[in-house]
Amino acid sequence: MAGPNGRAHPDAAVQTLTHASPHPPGLSSVLERNIQALKERQQREEHEASAQERVADRITRFTGSMLFVYIHLVLFGFWIVANLGWIPGIPRWDPTFVVLAMWASVEAIFLSTFVLISQNRMSAVAERRSELDLQISLLAEHEITRLTTLVASIAERLDVQTRVEDELTEIQEDVSPEAVLDAIEATDETRKVG
Repeated sequence: MAGPNGRAHPDAAVQTLTHASPHPPGLSSVLERNIQALKERQQREEHEASAQERVADRITRFTGSMLFVYIHLVLFGFWIVANLGWIPGIPRWDPTFVVLAMWASVEAIFLSTFVLISQNRMSAVAERRSELDLQISLLAEHEITRLTTLVASIAERLDVQTRVEDELTEIQEDVSPEAVLDAIEATDETRKVG
């Protein structure tokens, strides 16, 4: 590519050597693969859910929608207005609203059960994801510890002195998850007592 003076622009060589990334900017191929793997896992979990769990999820999704609210506004509104006798030609069938109260109570019992079923399923999924996060964090910590040991060995061989020599020994040790959990539990117990 020629510049205004007829010579090649200094960035021309770089521009011809580089090309646009085949994936969206900001997403590495590893990240794309991980997103796809998680999506496939989620689809598999949804597919493996029992028919009862899928029904409970659908009902919970519907009852958490504005359409559900609008339907109830219309039904309850009509029920109340009709049983107050405000609509000519329609006889009052529940003047004390006992039937409406019973209907709403039974509906609430079933809806809360469906919500609990869905929450239990979501809780189990969240527990598995939490376990995965913990395992990945432990693996990353282990890898960082090994890299720190390697870098410290290289620094020692090259006779490079750092200001973090004291910390380096501690950083090179793997963290015991059991010890961390024990410390957390001890702190929680201290808070409960105090």
